[in-house]
Amino acid sequence: MKTRKAAGVTAESHFHDLRHTGNTLASTAGASTRELMTRMGHSSSRAALIHQHMTSDRDPAIAHRLGAMIRGGGGVATPEPSEKDRAGS
Repeated sequence: MKTRKAAGVTAESHFHDLRHTGNTLASTAGASTRELMTRMGHSSSRAALIHQHMTSDRDPAIAHRLGAMIRGGGGVATPEPSEKDRAGS
């Protein structure tokens, strides 16, 4: 309890909340389903898939990479455009 208070973590927070957040962030950072399964110690993909939330910024990034793969012809994606490039400047 002292450690939780010192860290500013409320009593409403639970260990599982931290675990979920950590694995969701790992997924957002690019961890695969298999990598999440290993991190969490699960033998099935069901739990790992729970942490692989679709975020609003991922769809455009996926579309850009797919387009780059098609344009490049070799299956190698080019870097994502910067915010400046997307704005047309």
